[in-house]
Amino acid sequence: MAANIEIILTKDVDNLGRAGDVVKVRPGYGRNYLFPRGLALAATRGNMAEVEHRKRVIARERARIEAEHKQMAKVLETVSVAVARKKGDADRIFGSVTSKDIAEALAAQNISIDRKLIQLPDPLRAVGTHEVPVRFSADITVALKVNVIGI
Repeated sequence: MAANIEIILTKDVDNLGRAGDVVKVRPGYGRNYLFPRGLALAATRGNMAEVEHRKRVIARERARIEAEHKQMAKVLETVSVAVARKKGDADRIFGSVTSKDIAEALAAQNISIDRKLIQLPDPLRAVGTHEVPVRFSADITVALKVNVIGI
């Protein structure tokens, strides 16, 4: 019976490990399944050094992006946006205010933000001040004040 071989996972594989992990598998599993699908590399010195370098590059990029998100979150804590819509009876507006409208209102204040980050479960349909969560990552979320004005 052949001994297990060491491989480096390039992508997450269920019940085996995460990308960058060094694991031991049977030779046939690696040769016939993992290698052809690009899920793993042989655990040679060169491949190990490349994976370590790639991990460091990814960690630096994540840190840079997280710093940008924290800075943008501080800005959004102090900002509020106003969106005007025609008003009907009982402080209801005609139409609604969506994440696209909020992103455009922020752009008018020279704050560029991807509208997909604005976590609006349902469009705003009433006049008044609403707090809308803006989620940059799992641990960076800010409540943005949106004032819907009836005209």
